[in-house]
Amino acid sequence: MELLKKLRRHLFVMENWLAAASLLVLVVLALLQIVARNLFDTGFANVDTLTRYLVLYVTFFGAAVAVTRERHIKIDVCCTMLKPGTLERLYRPMRALAALVCGLLAYAAIRFWRDEWLYAPAHEHWQLFISLIIPVGFVLLTVHFLLATVLGRDEESCCTL
Repeated sequence: MELLKKLRRHLFVMENWLAAASLLVLVVLALLQIVARNLFDTGFANVDTLTRYLVLYVTFFGAAVAVTRERHIKIDVCCTMLKPGTLERLYRPMRALAALVCGLLAYAAIRFWRDEWLYAPAHEHWQLFISLIIPVGFVLLTVHFLLATVLGRDEESCCTL
């Protein structure tokens, strides 16, 4: 169990750094593109595509951090209608269900990415490497929900039931 807690902590730190770095690169590239277009009537090739993918990087790494800190989207009606003891008993089954849903989405994303790789022209393969964030992001979310299922509530989580 201690190994899984250590894995959870290391993933949290790594995802925080990756989300922050992705956001920084996104802001810098968007700013450079705006300046280039408005001041010099030009732009950088493929920066718009790259910024679109960077939004996904920030989103997926941020979502993984949110799951770790119990700040993800929850069904609030359950929180208001159910007693705290019932919510506590439902914690692990609900995280297991979320892991299952994310796992299915990861499987579909992997299949989609593989098909894209097979049929994409060679000059577009760089975009496919960047788009790996979609299957990787769903795998990360699945791992976080599985860790929450196995380990239970994190002592350092921000929210209460």
